[in-house]
Amino acid sequence: MNPRIEIINKNISNYRDKIVNHALYKELNSVDDIAIMMEFHAYAVWDFMSLLKAMQHKLTCTSSPWRPVGDKKIRRLINSIVLEEESDVDKDGNPSSHFEMYLEAMKECGAKTKDIEKFVSKVDRNLISSGNNEIDNFLKSTFSIIDTDEIHKIAAAFTFGREDLIPDMFTAIVDDLNEKNKLNKFVYYLERHIELDGGEHGPLAFQLISDLCGNDEQKWKDVEETAIECLIAREKLWDAIFEEIQIKH
Repeated sequence: MNPRIEIINKNISNYRDKIVNHALYKELNSVDDIAIMMEFHAYAVWDFMSLLKAMQHKLTCTSSPWRPVGDKKIRRLINSIVLEEESDVDKDGNPSSHFEMYLEAMKECGAKTKDIEKFVSKVDRNLISSGNNEIDNFLKSTFSIIDTDEIHKIAAAFTFGREDLIPDMFTAIVDDLNEKNKLNKFVYYLERHIELDGGEHGPLAFQLISDLCGNDEQKWKDVEETAIECLIAREKLWDAIFEEIQIKH
């Protein structure tokens, strides 16, 4: 691993620890609690895909007529991540994006999907609103980074502030709460992320950051600042979920 990546991981560890050790996890004591969490978290799963597609748009050719764009190694890296995230296979072996897997997992445990499905069907690039202030603040943080149109910042948000945080945090909790197999699809989603992030996507994303920043000191600084911004936004989303579950209790 590039030593600069190791430095960034060290410098952002306090922000990451606040998420990994968040009080939310101790509040997840039933399938109903998991359902509430998923109704919030679904928006983060969706905007993760928006970050990925922004990277694909910047680093590969996504329009016709086609032409070779950018670095060949980076093209392969991005397209390999897109393949798994947008066109993976679900628990039953059917083609599915990870977002669609998540929606199916929500339905299985009784979480409401109407709001997120309506949001995605009608979302406007110039007006991204879920109707929930805490969720909207999280989404605004993500899209403010996308709107910079600076690929190293977008890649930083994707690599350091996103779904690599999720699987390890939830797998043990979900396994314990998987009564009557209501969370089988969520377990599969989490295990799939662990497999891909640990075995493929994580190392590829770190390599992407290294390739994009090279020896540019300002870009490395931007990457660290963006990572911290994303982790703070995630912590605030976790705070909102924690408060919502406490209210329902």
